[in-house]
Amino acid sequence: MDYSIVAKKILEKLGGESNVNTVMHCMTRLRFTLKDESIVNDAEVKEIKGVMGIMRKGGQYQIIIGNEVSKCYKEMLKLGNFSDSTNNSKVSDEKQNIITKILDVIAGSMSPIIPAIVGAGMIKVLVVVLTTLGLLTEGSQSKVILSALGDGTFYLLPILLAFSTSKKFNINPYTLAAVVAAMLNPGFSTLLASGDKVSFLGLPVTSANYAYSVIPVIIMAWIMKYIEAVVEKITPAFTKNFLKPMLILLIGMPIAIIVVGPFGTIAGQGLASIMYGIQAKAGWIALPLMAAFMPLIVMTGMHWAFVPVMLAGLANPGYDTLILVAMLAANLSQGASTLAVSFKSKNKELKQVASASTISALLAGVTEPGLYGVTLKYKKPLVASMIASGIAGLYAGIVVLKAYVFASPSLISIVQFIDPKGSSNFTNALITAVIAIVGSFTLTWLIGFDDPADEIDEDVTSEKRVEFEENALDKSESKSETIILAPIEGKSVSLSQVNDITFSEEIMGKGVAIIPSEGKAVSPVNGVISALFETKHAIGITSDDGVEILIHIGLDTVKLGGKHFTAHIKSGDKVKAGDLLVEFDIEAIKKEGYEIITPVLVTNVSDYKDVLSLIDKDVKEKDELIKVMK
Repeated sequence: MDYSIVAKKILEKLGGESNVNTVMHCMTRLRFTLKDESIVNDAEVKEIKGVMGIMRKGGQYQIIIGNEVSKCYKEMLKLGNFSDSTNNSKVSDEKQNIITKILDVIAGSMSPIIPAIVGAGMIKVLVVVLTTLGLLTEGSQSKVILSALGDGTFYLLPILLAFSTSKKFNINPYTLAAVVAAMLNPGFSTLLASGDKVSFLGLPVTSANYAYSVIPVIIMAWIMKYIEAVVEKITPAFTKNFLKPMLILLIGMPIAIIVVGPFGTIAGQGLASIMYGIQAKAGWIALPLMAAFMPLIVMTGMHWAFVPVMLAGLANPGYDTLILVAMLAANLSQGASTLAVSFKSKNKELKQVASASTISALLAGVTEPGLYGVTLKYKKPLVASMIASGIAGLYAGIVVLKAYVFASPSLISIVQFIDPKGSSNFTNALITAVIAIVGSFTLTWLIGFDDPADEIDEDVTSEKRVEFEENALDKSESKSETIILAPIEGKSVSLSQVNDITFSEEIMGKGVAIIPSEGKAVSPVNGVISALFETKHAIGITSDDGVEILIHIGLDTVKLGGKHFTAHIKSGDKVKAGDLLVEFDIEAIKKEGYEIITPVLVTNVSDYKDVLSLIDKDVKEKDELIKVMK
């Protein structure tokens, strides 16, 4: 293959040198960041001889070349003055619109803490159910403790968020967390709640509730990036250990409580005035707007501004016709949307998160797990739920639905809409609930979403094949076959579960993927290390009888630049089955936001009759994994 020609054709189809910001390569593909991806015709790129496939992912235009990608890369560098960057923070996102950027930052910041949110949400469901069944009584110590477990995560959500958001902006997580902790400090909160005018160094401090906040923390993370840079420049070297963090906190805290923090409260008060003003003249307009945009209002913390008016309404005239009604439509729409995702997705992890989020939203009125773990992350379900919520809100506005008790609306607490004097109000609440649930589920199903993995259900034929493969691997090795052992301990799964078409569509070769339970990879055969990528995440091995094997630890882990990986071999080394190749930190890699699933491939499949794999099994190092039939 003449890669000088391949490189020239690729560059031409990408729009020429002027359209390329950076180019780099990993074990199998060229990774471009382009100024304008929209001008590239994927079909034309795929037709180039030598190109095995393409992928648009993470702001990169990735072209799959295969094992000889380094040759193509060298030829590409001869064609222009390209920069070579492996820093994932420099991936171009110039063509993303501002809304997409903001949503991606929010979703990316929330993703690492989804397990805590989902767990806490389920605890809140448990408390509601146990109380309803009479197994927990109001004021009992058991209920207080369980409630603390459920509420604590949400109340201190800003601190959890400080750590995850700091990674997005590459700042010190502890100084950001310290500023956020000060905003949640009980003494400071009591001062703000006292009703007295509060000031700091003569500057007014707006009364605000920072529990549950999301947007203020993310904005502060962005600001702290610049604060750190300025302080770094002005502090002498010998004072950086003590003066630098002190100045960061002294600068960050006033900005947080005077400028950033009150934004939600001030904006919320303005929104409340507008919405209640609209409701007074045309309630049927105010409610659908409130219901549709409730998820976004909650994210900014603006919903707290509605609480005083709502509580006043519950006291006199004895009901609320806006915030609680809108939350009924919004909460149930969120739950129904995540329910649709749980049914439609083929990704096991997403199905689990969506299912738990559904229970949390529908039964307890806790939507954070679904909002941050599913609908906001995948965007289209959020749009679907907002549309359905708006429609349900429209009906509720027309019939003037009323809530008589303060509780987070859900299927269990929907009794809050029963009129003590008797009326059709509760019937209208049930109709509103049906519209929200059916509408959101249907729209989410029809609009769809970008499922993170096309995990294909096994049919009868594939089941027979798996059974055949297991039997084949149980037999002793013969001269007409090569047995490849498991290089990593974990669970073997089909390549179809890998969220990367290079592997899931077997573009690079056939084999199996392993979800590691231990952070080390050993040689699966006797042979020679034919390639070790400089970032240590991918190893090529050629067995003594000529089978070419690729072990690719994680997805997109090339962007880590070798961080969290330790290589114990180098290219050209001879190895025996079981020899230690690479050690890697599973949890650290996950915390960086990368999937750890590891494809193990036979790349020269054309030289053999068949490649059989053992899947859906727990495997240990050196267990039989793949059989190559000669």
